[in-house]
Amino acid sequence: MTHVVITGASRGLGAALALRFAAPGVRLGLIARSADGLAATAEACGAQGAEVAVAALDVRDAVALAAVLTEWGQVRPIDVAIANAGVSGGTSPDGRPEGLEAATRQIAVNLVGAMNLVEPLWPAMVARGQGRIALVASLAALRGLPDIPAYAASKAGLRAYGEALRAGLGPRGVKVTVLCPGFFESDMSRRFRGGQPGAVPLDQAAARCHAAILAGRGRLSFPAHLAFGMRLLDLLPVGLSDLVARRIRCRVVPDERA
Repeated sequence: MTHVVITGASRGLGAALALRFAAPGVRLGLIARSADGLAATAEACGAQGAEVAVAALDVRDAVALAAVLTEWGQVRPIDVAIANAGVSGGTSPDGRPEGLEAATRQIAVNLVGAMNLVEPLWPAMVARGQGRIALVASLAALRGLPDIPAYAASKAGLRAYGEALRAGLGPRGVKVTVLCPGFFESDMSRRFRGGQPGAVPLDQAAARCHAAILAGRGRLSFPAHLAFGMRLLDLLPVGLSDLVARRIRCRVVPDERA
C-alpha cells in the first residue's frame, strides 16, 4: 500500500491532488485547518477506494504535526509527502501594503510549514532508501514582484529549500520535486486583481503536478512561456528588471479566513 500525505488538502490544489492519488491500495493522510473541507475531500477520496486519515491542524504547529506524522508512520511508512499548504497576501486593491503580520504569516505557513512536514519524514525515507517529497512553490519564486513581496519571498525560500534537498537526498534514494505553477483556478487566484496570464483549470494544474511527482521529476514550472519570462526578468539589468516588475500588478483582496 502506498502512503501519501498532503497538506492543504481541504480545497484547491491539495484536494485535487488527493483525488488524483486516491485509488484502492493507497492510504492518504490529509492535513488542513478546515475540518469541514477535509471531511469533504476524504469522502470523495474514499469513494475512489482509498483508505483515508485526516488531521485538522495548522502546519505552523510543528509539535502537533510531528505527532500526527509519527502516528501515521506507525500504521504504514510514509512514501510520498506533498507540502502544499499555503496562504497569500500582498498590496490591497486600494494600495495599502500587506503589513508585517500578513508578511510573517506567509513565511510561517508557506516556508516553515513545509519544513515542519518534511523534516520529520526525510530521515526515515533515507533509511529505507526510497521516498518522494514534493514542494508546491510558485513562479513567483523566480523573481520578486512589488505587490507580493512576502509571498514571493516565502516561495523563493521554499524553492531553494527544495533544490537543496533534491541535490542532497537524491543520491540517497529520495526523489524531490519542486513545483512552480503559475496561475490556476483556485480561491487564492480569485483574490488577485489584475491579469492572470497563462491561467489553467485546477484539474489541469493538478494533473501536471501529479504526473511530475509520479515521474520523480526534479522540477516543474508552468506555463512554460511565463516561466521563461520570469527567469528572463531576473537576468535583466537591475534597473530594467525593476522597471518591468513595477508594471506587473498583483493587487490582492484580503482573505477573510486568515
